[in-house]
Amino acid sequence: MAKKTQKIVIGQDEAVFWLDENGCWQNQHGKFKHKKIIHYFHSRIKRDRQGYYLYQENGNCAEKVYFPYEDQALFVFNVIQQDDVTLVLNTNKQVKLQPHKLFIKNDCLYMHMGEEIIKFAEQGLIKIAQLLEEENGQLFIRIKDRRYKIPAMTV
Repeated sequence: MAKKTQKIVIGQDEAVFWLDENGCWQNQHGKFKHKKIIHYFHSRIKRDRQGYYLYQENGNCAEKVYFPYEDQALFVFNVIQQDDVTLVLNTNKQVKLQPHKLFIKNDCLYMHMGEEIIKFAEQGLIKIAQLLEEENGQLFIRIKDRRYKIPAMTV
């Protein structure tokens, strides 16, 4: 007879790690340094009605850890420019850039993706910078010879 899977759920208030405003994992000792662990944590991010969590299965144990984050849980880490502009998220998911869904808040660039908000991490901003234009204090993005205004949201 197969063993029943043990489900462990850890709430945000019990998590010993968090995601900072720049998309970096942190714990009480500071910023995570091991690239494999960082990549693994990002790749395990999921979302349900209670919020964002890391999910993993190990043998007959399924673990769900809801984690706190300082700004957003999803970040643009890379930008691929081919026929379309594709954003590569910290979760390794790829999504098409939707210029009309971009906005600026606190001097940071974000994009709405359905009910979720994605923040451009520094490395994502560097990759997309060549598409950005500034005119009279207003930011625009140019995609396929079309220019889109990026609105600023007030805090």
